[in-house]
This record gives sequence, structure tokens and C-alpha cells, in this order.
Amino acid sequence: MGVISAAEFEQKCIKIVDEVAASGEKMLITRNGVAVAELVPVPDQKKKQHKSIIGAMKGSIVIYDDLVEPVDVEWDALK
Repeated sequence: MGVISAAEFEQKCIKIVDEVAASGEKMLITRNGVAVAELVPVPDQKKKQHKSIIGAMKGSIVIYDDLVEPVDVEWDALK
């Protein structure tokens, strides 16, 4: 984790934000030697977003062999 003073962060804000986004490393911002803020990268959004609804549920569906096959359990529908 990098450490930078608030004054230096103010001067180089855009550059530092770009560096944090590119490296994925946090940056601690201090004022008079005391930590006042922490700049952290956003988690990778590409993995979370789907381009379309098609394929959004991929891998979450369970397929059973035969849904119309009789089962071995006896039951009474009138109970």
C-alpha cells in the first residue's frame, strides 16, 4: 500500500487514481502524518456484468434425467 500526503494527492489526483486502477494497489492519504482516507480500486466489473440476459444464468440450472418418469414413492393427493 502506498502512502501519500493530502497536498500531493491534490496536485496529482488524476494520475494517482489511474495508477491505483491499473495496479490494483491501495493508496493511503495522510494529512499531517495522520491517515485520513484510503483510495482503493474497484473490483473487476467485467466479471460481474453480463452483456445480455442470454447466458446470465449459465451453470445455475440443474437438469434431471426424466421428469415424466414414475417415482417409487406412493402418495395420496387428497390428504
